[in-house]
Amino acid sequence: MSSMAISPPRAAAKNQVLLATAFASSAVIMLMFGMLSIWLRFRDASSLRKSSDGVKMIHDWLPADIGIPGVATNTILITLVMACVIAQWGVYAARRADAAHAYLALGIVVVLGIAAINAQVAVYVQMGIGIGDGAYQAMFYAITGTMTALLISGVAFSFVALFRALGGRLHDHQVMSAHAMYWYAITAAFVSMWFVVYVQK
Repeated sequence: MSSMAISPPRAAAKNQVLLATAFASSAVIMLMFGMLSIWLRFRDASSLRKSSDGVKMIHDWLPADIGIPGVATNTILITLVMACVIAQWGVYAARRADAAHAYLALGIVVVLGIAAINAQVAVYVQMGIGIGDGAYQAMFYAITGTMTALLISGVAFSFVALFRALGGRLHDHQVMSAHAMYWYAITAAFVSMWFVVYVQK
């Protein structure tokens, strides 16, 4: 009876990057939902006043002299949805070793992220409010400023993924998948903020 060599079991694939990004993405969602719950609490605690048509009572939370630019805020929303689609395209290209399209996808996500940050700055400029002007203004800058910081972190992640790909690490699909996951989380956080802060006010 001949002895057969038994090969050692294969090591399980390590998914540290995906796991860490999943934790970070969960933290992003929890942070934004927590801040929005405080926003809603402040809004519900505000005094009531009659609407302009005198039909219903509304919370006097948003000062009457402050207008939210809908075009800029909607532009951010559309831009982030596009970033998610392009980031997923990058994952698709990387899994097929299509370096040119993977580089292009990451570059476009960087540009879209910067465009979203620029649009948020445009919102600040058009609204022209100060952080110390009142409770609404302070909460507005706290939430939107946090969202802007998240967008900056997303752009930084895109740069890291792009430089790794250009350095010959395109075969590391974990980073590309984690990159797309993080942009999904940022977009989900923005959609919730957009609805509560920019739409419902």
